[in-house]
Amino acid sequence: MTNQFKDIDQAFNISILGKGTQPMVFAHGYGCDQNMWRFVYPYFQEKYKVILFDYIGAGNSDISAYTNEKYNSLESYANDVLAICEHLKLKDIIFVGHSVSAMIGMLASIKAPSLFSKLILIGPSPCYINKENYIGGFDKESIDELLEALDSNYLGWSQNMAPVIMGNEDRPQLGKELSNSFCNTDPEIAKNFARVTFLSDNREDLQKVSHPCLILQCSQDVIAPTEVGKYVANTVKDGTLKILKATGHCPNLSAPEETAEAMINFLENNP
Repeated sequence: MTNQFKDIDQAFNISILGKGTQPMVFAHGYGCDQNMWRFVYPYFQEKYKVILFDYIGAGNSDISAYTNEKYNSLESYANDVLAICEHLKLKDIIFVGHSVSAMIGMLASIKAPSLFSKLILIGPSPCYINKENYIGGFDKESIDELLEALDSNYLGWSQNMAPVIMGNEDRPQLGKELSNSFCNTDPEIAKNFARVTFLSDNREDLQKVSHPCLILQCSQDVIAPTEVGKYVANTVKDGTLKILKATGHCPNLSAPEETAEAMINFLENNP
């Protein structure tokens, strides 16, 4: 794959931590950055090489490298994941993807299966829109309304929706953090990424995944309901579904210990 970045470490704000050799690549979700993993990755620093990064357009990435034309599909983000992995000469990768990054990592593993060993998918959704016998959690009109709200008032949408997405009303600081993360994202980039995310349909790709997959599903999640987690686990060839006691869409923030324990248990049972 051709690397189109002058300085790929700087472009993606890559951080490498840990004492181990097997790489764990942590990929953040929509409107977030690598900081969202700060409570989870320390559990893995002793045993693994931890790789953190920001997608182009997020966090401290090189925003000048972003164009709507280039990043008009999840495949473009998957190509960037592969560019990072190849630049760092990674192999036998454990990929950890939150939300939309679950599908991005899945697509990357399909394109370059030899680089990966396992996938950990947190709150994955191959398709957000209900279709025929498939429950994605939203009807088409609801997604259209969501995207219209983003277009007309991104900051207002962020402040209103972030606490709903986060859940955990008893801990409003979590919703505030997610809202701040959304608001720190360039509105035009966020709008385009939202369209790419919420209009994607990767259901047919699930059967192409050849690696063991852990699907971590929160018990109450307005973005990816339980039916979606079950669908992913039942459709991939080697899927393990773990329903967390945690609620909301971001257990990496709201329940990092439970999330890490489920990940460790999966890795120990799939050496």
